[in-house]
Amino acid sequence: MAKSNKAPIGIFDSGIGGLTVVQAVMEHLPDENIIYYGDTARVPYGIKSIETVREYAIQITDFLLSQNVKAVLIACNTVSAAANKEVRAHCGDIPVLDVVAAGTNAALEMPAKSNSIGVIGTLATVNSETYEQSIHEKAPDKRIFSRACPLLVPLAEEGWTDNEVSRLVVAEYLQDFRDKNLDALILGCTHYPLFKEEITRYLSGSNTAVIDSALSIARMTKEILTEKGMLNTSGKQGEFHCFVSDKPQRFQTLAERFLGKKLNRIEISSLF
Repeated sequence: MAKSNKAPIGIFDSGIGGLTVVQAVMEHLPDENIIYYGDTARVPYGIKSIETVREYAIQITDFLLSQNVKAVLIACNTVSAAANKEVRAHCGDIPVLDVVAAGTNAALEMPAKSNSIGVIGTLATVNSETYEQSIHEKAPDKRIFSRACPLLVPLAEEGWTDNEVSRLVVAEYLQDFRDKNLDALILGCTHYPLFKEEITRYLSGSNTAVIDSALSIARMTKEILTEKGMLNTSGKQGEFHCFVSDKPQRFQTLAERFLGKKLNRIEISSLF
């Protein structure tokens, strides 16, 4: 059965970071209705087994499908690596997009000066070599330089994205990238777009394109929905519904920081 163009887009993440994807989708597809699910009771996913991550991903996908979504966006690098195929199979003919594929595609679109791409992410994402595998499937000759930047997540959640502390941490993590003449640097964690300005400023002069996976997946979503004739063009501001598996202290404050707007209601929906 064909979905209504006004059906919502479903977006999910293991926690709060995926709200940077929500913010990007709101910016590029303002008419679209959005349902977000953050599995805040079971975060982080990076320390879980692949089988467990897949189980969680399917539970959340089932929830989103029950909300009659017309597309599913995986705003989690761990799920993108561990359960991408399972979520796609579960969704049938409903489009599924993920941040790893979006970041990869955007990076490969950049002019190849040095044939090198940088990736920064959490320890779990970097150790999984998810981006290396994704890039080499399409461009086996690319050289990949990766670096885990674990301090950026707590800094983002503390709101320290543009101060002396964040500048020092970004400089420490990225100093080895400065002389690599990278074609692109992929921000391989959904928290990292909050540091995009600082990272771009630090790398200025190196001609490195900074790839925001949240922005990339929003653009891909617009392209696919347009191609399938499923874009909401009502001219009316889309509605946003936020669901979490638990509402920890400070969640609303953090969520509003990530979205850059006030949230009227956050609903708790446990899937287990």
